Amino acid sequence: MNMKDIPPYQDRRLDRRLPLGCPAFIALRNGERVDAVCVEIGVGGMTLHAAYVPGRNEVIDVAVLGPQGSPTPDRPPLITKLEVIRCNALGDGRYEIGGRIVRVVD
Repeated sequence: MNMKDIPPYQDRRLDRRLPLGCPAFIALRNGERVDAVCVEIGVGGMTLHAAYVPGRNEVIDVAVLGPQGSPTPDRPPLITKLEVIRCNALGDGRYEIGGRIVRVVD
């Protein structure tokens, strides 16, 4: 099957992703934080919902917190560098940001 034969809406990722819904934030270079939700995560990447529009191929710092009500609330966040692959408007002032994990910092 040729890649041109795959409908554009079909998921082409090779790595499995797990649905999360965990709170997260994007740390901008100017020191600001943008609240986000980590919708799903996998070995190679993650999807976020946030009121932020990154540039294509921009590398952003992302911290994913543990689930609310977690039995281990003192667990540190997962901190990553995420290379933005796509960004789509959700229609409510938020955007769906999909990216490739470049590096896990913590």
